[in-house]
Amino acid sequence: MVQEETHHMYKTLCNANGSITKRILNDLLAKRGIEKDDVRLEPLMSLLQDYGNDEDIALEHFIEMAAPCHLIMERIIRGKLAIPDFASFSQKITEIFNRVAPNEGGEVAKYIPELGRVNPDQFAISVCTIDGQRFNIGDHQEKFCVQSTCKPINYCIALELNSLEKVHEHIGREPSGHSFNEITLNRDSLPHNPMINAGAIMCASLIKPDEPLSDRFNHLMGTWESLCAGKKPQFNNAIYLSEKSNCDRNMALTYFMREVGAFPENINIDQVIDFYFQACSIEVNSYEFSTIVANLANAGICTFTNEKIFSNESVKHCLSLMSSCGMYDFSGEFAFKVGLPAKSGVSGVVILVIPNLMGIAIWSPRLDVMGNSVRGVAFCEELVREFNFHIYDNIVHNSEKIDPRLQKSQFDVSLVTMLIAASSSGDIDEVRRILSYGVDVNAKDYDGRTALHLASEEGHEDVVAFLLSMGADKTAKDRWGNMPDVVSNSSKSYDENVSSAKNDVESKLSNIIDEASSVVPLKQPA
Repeated sequence: MVQEETHHMYKTLCNANGSITKRILNDLLAKRGIEKDDVRLEPLMSLLQDYGNDEDIALEHFIEMAAPCHLIMERIIRGKLAIPDFASFSQKITEIFNRVAPNEGGEVAKYIPELGRVNPDQFAISVCTIDGQRFNIGDHQEKFCVQSTCKPINYCIALELNSLEKVHEHIGREPSGHSFNEITLNRDSLPHNPMINAGAIMCASLIKPDEPLSDRFNHLMGTWESLCAGKKPQFNNAIYLSEKSNCDRNMALTYFMREVGAFPENINIDQVIDFYFQACSIEVNSYEFSTIVANLANAGICTFTNEKIFSNESVKHCLSLMSSCGMYDFSGEFAFKVGLPAKSGVSGVVILVIPNLMGIAIWSPRLDVMGNSVRGVAFCEELVREFNFHIYDNIVHNSEKIDPRLQKSQFDVSLVTMLIAASSSGDIDEVRRILSYGVDVNAKDYDGRTALHLASEEGHEDVVAFLLSMGADKTAKDRWGNMPDVVSNSSKSYDENVSSAKNDVESKLSNIIDEASSVVPLKQPA
């Protein structure tokens, strides 16, 4: 079976000479957004090294090379990936990047001296879909510390090691309405949520609290390595030391929480605050971070290794809190405008999750007054203006937005099919809804039939009248040369038919009342 499928793939890729080459395969991968060093393609790519770019690859050898990775190769060849037209999508991301890049508003974070020394003009965007399609632009190889964007990861780790109930015995789930480092707790004397400093410090206390600090750190780094498909993140000791020497506010928060009994019992708070600073000082680039964020978009599963790192439930709870609390005290406005789970950090990074589709990492060090990357927020807002990624775009259709999950032709065909089906069943409300998307009322199916053909054939006069009022062509011919059999009553205007139907209903209602009155006289009002 595998050999047959691989044979079919070979025939699909063949050039005019009836063969395939290394260049053909590399061009296909680039078009689909799949990198040549993708670990899933390692068996294929290692054997391809023996070929020149334009050297013919025999069918037998291609079957041998592709067999270990035939499933992903089949999807690549057929374009059955998260973003079918990845080249067009990448072009749009480039356009947004170029629109946002001139924005030089904001300042770098200076309350941590090491962050204040970063070049403020750097800018990077990296995309990783749940199928491993990648796009990078700007300074995507430059390293930065994750800072507060470690909080979603720490929260997921805490959930994996403890029950949901245990974690939220010590941390709330509501937006705080205050700055991320405000010395304040909720009415239960707990941190408001895991996405602000107090909650993140509490999360740190719930990650292997009985083990030595070195073991806790190793567990943390091991999780980040798994999320990054086996690539080890770095640790920036200078940032860590800079954090520790400027930690008065975080220490005040920690002692405040200990004073009110918020921590679990027998917690060493000096280790907790150290562990929290270590988590904030992990260092990645936007390319690596997009891989990590794609795990959250993919329900906790690493696309490249297929390892399940976090449970579905942990990711669900994390994304819920990122949606409501992830952007400091700009979270409500961000949810309104962008409508996607996100988390920002004062190093200038914003991570954005588009569930079941992709993870995006944006890095630009200049921050606004709330601690969010100016360009990062601007990019997110521009992104949802172009694409229907907002959580509620699927119920409020905007025909000007792009759905990159589908080829445009697929989307159009789907709407035409829905229009014809609704017309055939007489569902005038659905016909109205679909036409509001801008679908051509005279669009045809595979047999050349229009919505008017089906509505008239099934005798749905109200739908026929409405379609005519919207410009349906009575002379359109199907593949057999037949025109819609528009009944004479349907030649009336839609408004006339509605009026006629209303009169019929009123007449029938009057007759019913008269018949009832003849049996039981109606009581006259006093």
